[in-house]
Amino acid sequence: MALPNLVRLIYRNIVVNTDPGSLIILLGLPGLYLVFFGFGFQSLASGGGSGTSYLAFLTPGIMAFQAVMAGTVGGSVLWADRRWGMLAQLLSGPFTRLQYLLGIMLTSMLFGLGGAAVMLAVAWVLLGSIPTGLAALATIFGTIVLGSIFFGALMLLLAALVKSNTAYNSIQILLIFVINFASTVFYPLTNGLPVVLQALFRVNPLTYVSDAVRGGYTGSLTATDGYQLLVLLAETTVVLLLAVRAYMRSDLSYE
Repeated sequence: MALPNLVRLIYRNIVVNTDPGSLIILLGLPGLYLVFFGFGFQSLASGGGSGTSYLAFLTPGIMAFQAVMAGTVGGSVLWADRRWGMLAQLLSGPFTRLQYLLGIMLTSMLFGLGGAAVMLAVAWVLLGSIPTGLAALATIFGTIVLGSIFFGALMLLLAALVKSNTAYNSIQILLIFVINFASTVFYPLTNGLPVVLQALFRVNPLTYVSDAVRGGYTGSLTATDGYQLLVLLAETTVVLLLAVRAYMRSDLSYE
């Protein structure tokens, strides 16, 4: 029996993004962050000791970062499909624009959840324990889903608007760098940071994702985390609407 069109698109998107090179970027890079930054910065903070407090802080941050990496999957699929004419071929068959869009967004969500699960497994190896409560896991993975939708929509918007391969890659790399390091993935937001950096932290959606995942991971969710998730939901809705509008109006190919 033939699979539904949406499932076929998701399967196709997963297959084209699970080659060894893509997996090294999607999972290997965050994993290296967790290992080298975790132990390296922990050693610095503890004066060469073997404590794991910073590693425990970093782990949920790296899990949150998987939402960003998952978002790049959807944007890259759309850009490549338009560049090589594959989108036009897909839409000339049984697939609709809406199905293609849903396929991209659901693929981003699956990559976000899968990447976070892998980082959770790495954390279990490094730390010896991970949260297992249903409420904690629901908070962690629910936040990852919301973050994956936001960053998937953001990268989709970028892919729909940019026609140059060089420009697309440059903008994406710059966005990832700023989003990653101007967030609470690696360090907390404190008054000791310059005012400009504090502002970047507070408007960065990855800060909200990271704080909520960390709250679920440590069992220390606060009312502020709930407020941040509401802000993230509002930001996700706006960016998703803009991305859908740009995608629906975009050309099928660059040829």
